[in-house]
Amino acid sequence: MSKIWLIVQREYLTRVRKKSFIIMSLIGPLLTVAFIAVPVLIAKMSGDDKVVAVADAGNLFADKLPDAKDDIRFVRSTPDLAQAKSDFKAGKFDALVYIPKLDLTNPTGFQVFSRKGLSVSLENDINRAINQQIENRRLAQSGIDRATLDKLKANVDLETVTLSDTGEKSSSSGVSTAVAYLCGFLIYMFIFMYGVQIMRGVMEEKTNRIVEVVISSVKPFELMMGKVLGIAAVGFTQLALWVLLSVGISTAMAGSLSPEKVVQDRADRATAIVRPDTVKDKAAKQDNVAVKMMTAFRNSDLNVPLIVACFLFYFLGGYLFYGSLFGAIGSAVDSETDTQQFMLPVTMPLILTFVVSQAILTTNPNGTVAVWMSIIPFTSPIAMVMRLPFGGVPMWQLGLSIALLIGGFVFTTWLAGRIYRVGILMYGKKVSYGELSKWLFYKG
Repeated sequence: MSKIWLIVQREYLTRVRKKSFIIMSLIGPLLTVAFIAVPVLIAKMSGDDKVVAVADAGNLFADKLPDAKDDIRFVRSTPDLAQAKSDFKAGKFDALVYIPKLDLTNPTGFQVFSRKGLSVSLENDINRAINQQIENRRLAQSGIDRATLDKLKANVDLETVTLSDTGEKSSSSGVSTAVAYLCGFLIYMFIFMYGVQIMRGVMEEKTNRIVEVVISSVKPFELMMGKVLGIAAVGFTQLALWVLLSVGISTAMAGSLSPEKVVQDRADRATAIVRPDTVKDKAAKQDNVAVKMMTAFRNSDLNVPLIVACFLFYFLGGYLFYGSLFGAIGSAVDSETDTQQFMLPVTMPLILTFVVSQAILTTNPNGTVAVWMSIIPFTSPIAMVMRLPFGGVPMWQLGLSIALLIGGFVFTTWLAGRIYRVGILMYGKKVSYGELSKWLFYKG
């Protein structure tokens, strides 16, 4: 045991002292925020007002063109298509919409021209404006006013409540989904990132013949366990630093990002815009959504202590389960190109779980498929932590999942140890699955 502890210390200290570890631990939360925020900022910066010319040969917009909305402005062009195209080429329009003479019962023949290709958002907005006008004309022919129809529409806000033996608690499927995806993604990312580190570390020691000196004083199994546990400690350290820094950043920004301040700041900015009414309406809608999301997080009935405890267990258990297999792969091959044939069977359950869970958990997080995925050790590290935020997980299922994951780790460690003790000293030979199966039964 003392030898394993020495190997753990070596693996841990070697990695945490690297500049790359320190840099990534410090800027990791900032990179995560930037990964989310930068695309939004770029979209806003590139979202200049679009001017769309309308060649209305069918007189669809006889009364008036669609009102300027968000960042789109419609201007009328000549109904003659050839002349409209000529004006479009000479002007600075972003798009040209041609509306032919049409039958309201079967409207066809619409065309949109652009210089370099139309963005999806602009195409959708143009399509929406035309469809709405056609609907207005049809309503007018039927003697129905659009304003009357709009008054008949309802927009109900549902308050979701979880009814259980302990009483009634407010809940939010949006909050549960966000927490589930976050927990699942973190485990998925760390298992891959640090599992590959184990594999590369073993390959490096094998190819450099360092391992030949090391195993003269320790057993191959002890060397593998020390490496797996040491890198696990590195992963926990980095995760803890990310959490602490994220909490610190959130606390520092809490005052400026409170719902009341966000609404007030956006309202103040909206009054300074040329089109204040449109921007105010848009800002109010976005602020309403933001306030609802923040309120939902505050009032959600998430069992935070259980989620955090299970996340830490499955984070460690999933890593140990897969880390030993990554170590076995590293000991069986001589170069990284040779790992591909063995990586797919090991990583496929992880990839499949993360992809399938996104579909299953949003439809039925307590269905049969979700339950089995959260129990089987190959898929439970991700599936179970993505089920827990939705609630309704019986304790017997959680206990069975934990027990099977522990048993699975013991089994994969034994399996990897059998491969490791033979493969760590074997060089220059292409290993097949048949060869690996023989290693399991070698004596010694």
